[in-house]
Amino acid sequence: MIYTKFISWNVNGLRACMQKGFIDFAKSQNADFICIQETKMREEQAEVPLDGFVKYFNSAERKGYSGTAVFTPHSSENVILNGMNIEEHSHEGRMITVCTDNFYLVNVYTPNAQEELKRIDYRMRWEDDLRNYLLRLDAEKPVIYCGDLNVAHKEIDLKNPKTNRGNPGFSDEEREKMTKLLDSGFVDSFRYMHPDAVGRYSWWSYRFNARKNNAGWRIDYFIVSDRIKDRIMRADILSDVYGSDHCPVVLEIDI
Repeated sequence: MIYTKFISWNVNGLRACMQKGFIDFAKSQNADFICIQETKMREEQAEVPLDGFVKYFNSAERKGYSGTAVFTPHSSENVILNGMNIEEHSHEGRMITVCTDNFYLVNVYTPNAQEELKRIDYRMRWEDDLRNYLLRLDAEKPVIYCGDLNVAHKEIDLKNPKTNRGNPGFSDEEREKMTKLLDSGFVDSFRYMHPDAVGRYSWWSYRFNARKNNAGWRIDYFIVSDRIKDRIMRADILSDVYGSDHCPVVLEIDI
């Protein structure tokens, strides 16, 4: 089996998003993997009516917080929760790794640095540990790393870079960690395919009519091993899909 289509979406509460069209969207995509962030639920708290899909959840210990999930019609995968195997990172349900014959898929909900960067020290440790984890995987087979990574890498990736510099998601520290990751052998698939695209965002604040005015940020990514970048067929942002303060992003790749 060759998997080709991946969807990633921070649903900002899966139960709420299911009331806003998530199931119809998921059924319509014919995706091989649907990667979800910020589920805010445990698997037993709601039925996700996607017949034919296997559903993997990694939930936070704290109720109604964080959480990731992967839905796939392929049932024979090796799935690893908390793959970094580091105690500090094992409580918030922020990672699911799927191992296939041809690649690793790593679905992540990156910790937010929070107001006044009060969690930036933890965020920096997370970034270093995650990069090391991805490099270990990449030594075995190509990696597809996706999710809400909570950083706009370049000024082109958000509407108002000047006024947001230093804020969580656009601090120098977070941006430098993204640069270091990409320099270590990975590619931002959207920028690889659309190097000069402006106004393409994946998250908008609920305040100030941000989505209506497209005052957004691109913080949701598919990042792939450099050696498979030429196999990317499509990398896109589905900004016409509603249901969350984020929209889905998509990758199609010949792998």
